[in-house]
Amino acid sequence: MSMNENALSIFALGGISEIGKNMYVVQYADDLVIIDCGAKFADKNLLGIDLIIPDISYLQENKDKIKALVVTHGHEDHIGGIPFFLKKLNVPIYATRFTLGLIEIKLKEHKLLRETELIEINSDSHLDFGEIVVSFFKTSHSIPDCLGIVLHTPEGKVVHTGDFKFDLTPVNNQYSDIHKMAKIGSQGVLALISESTNAERPGSTPSEQLVGEHIEEAFMKAKRRIFISTFASNVSRIQQIVDAAIKANRRLALLGRSMVNVVSVAMERGYLNVPNWMLVDVRDVSKLPPEKVVILCTGSQGEPLAALSRLSSGNNRDIKIIPEDTVIFAASPIPGNEKGVSSIVDNLFQLGANVIYGSSTITGMHVSGHGYQEDLKLMLTLMKPKYFIPVHGEYRMLHLHRLLAESVGVEKGNTFILKNGEVVDIKNALARQTRKVPAGDTYVDNMEIGEVGEIVLRDRRQLSEDGMVVIVITINKIDGTLVSEPDTTSRGFVYAKRSRELIDNMNEVTKATVNNFNEVNIIGMKRAIKKSVGQFIFEQTKRKPMILPIIIEI
Repeated sequence: MSMNENALSIFALGGISEIGKNMYVVQYADDLVIIDCGAKFADKNLLGIDLIIPDISYLQENKDKIKALVVTHGHEDHIGGIPFFLKKLNVPIYATRFTLGLIEIKLKEHKLLRETELIEINSDSHLDFGEIVVSFFKTSHSIPDCLGIVLHTPEGKVVHTGDFKFDLTPVNNQYSDIHKMAKIGSQGVLALISESTNAERPGSTPSEQLVGEHIEEAFMKAKRRIFISTFASNVSRIQQIVDAAIKANRRLALLGRSMVNVVSVAMERGYLNVPNWMLVDVRDVSKLPPEKVVILCTGSQGEPLAALSRLSSGNNRDIKIIPEDTVIFAASPIPGNEKGVSSIVDNLFQLGANVIYGSSTITGMHVSGHGYQEDLKLMLTLMKPKYFIPVHGEYRMLHLHRLLAESVGVEKGNTFILKNGEVVDIKNALARQTRKVPAGDTYVDNMEIGEVGEIVLRDRRQLSEDGMVVIVITINKIDGTLVSEPDTTSRGFVYAKRSRELIDNMNEVTKATVNNFNEVNIIGMKRAIKKSVGQFIFEQTKRKPMILPIIIEI
């Protein structure tokens, strides 16, 4: 089945079998709609890499077919790749009011705002893109203005849930539109694309309302300053912190760039209610009595450069944490971040702070924005899809989500667990998964997109593990003979002053190698020096530093 047939094709360029850099594509004939364009942070093995974004080479090859980029909500793993995407493909972006505010901040930083067409949508919007018509429904999540997406195609409806949970008592009064979901399901859903983050967790996701009560209780008990850290995008949580601070008669200071940016957008667009008298500049906190202050900061995930990390190590120039200050983690560590959070907690205890941290079920300071198993089953029951594609999770989560789908009526064999780039083609209501499109990771290094590949990363890993040896030799440009002794420098390999004998022996190997040449052959000499010195070093140390010969002709 080829792409130019009138078939419906569904695939992900990011978000299948992983958490982060979400990007999904729905295509019918020559009309193509992109859903989300996220980024994720690189792990420690990707040295020097700032972000990972989806490989969009397929979209670049089919740029004339792209009708729009539609965004479900404003979390980083759904909007973080947009500025880099727009540098390659300038397409219209459709998003809700709050989400557009967060996107605009990014586009201003990248100087792309004037060149980008941003269109505001809501749950009642209808977008006509030829063979694909798009409508929406409201969902609840841990950020305002979230939407599920319905793509009406000649083959049938494809529903993308976005990130969601069912909160019947949401703090921000943004209720899931359950009646609309049921109506969509009753009219027939061909395929459901649904997130799987909490597919391992039984039961239903607790309501955000429970967190507010625990925050208020902690504020009332605190004797001195309160430092509280949460996700900057969790505007409902921030509103609860504001409300608790008002009841405790405390002023509020913001610390961390993303916190300042999100609060600014949320206040400006009416999603956050903060009294004018309440906000205080972080530089003026020391002028207030300690029992009258709350500092809301970033860094709940142990990020080394975030505000809370700097506070815990005493590296903030405006504020210092001192004994009897209270520090609250109003977020649970994302898997993989536990070590960083633990290190910060240890530092805070050493500073004498009263620290409220740990599992959300123990502290009551956090609830997930993603649906547990009962939420996922409810979505499946409402939509009643013929085909099901679980996304946004590790493989085990996708597998468990498939079992949940089968338990509520999705026919066995009608669920597709795909890798990024694998395509589900649907024609005459029959789905097949037989082909792939190009997909993978694109690395962002200091705003450069895709310039760093596996070869560069391999060199960086080698440098980080075994260091580098620079060998400078000067030769006669007529006959290629050595003019002076080799000058060898070690960086990250051995300490030269304590390894003089090893360095001297490396110089002897270099001299012998150069003397074997009867002519001037710079490229050949460099290659030979790398090989001979490399073999010598490995025999002596069992290490493989990067060897960089520099040959000067005189």
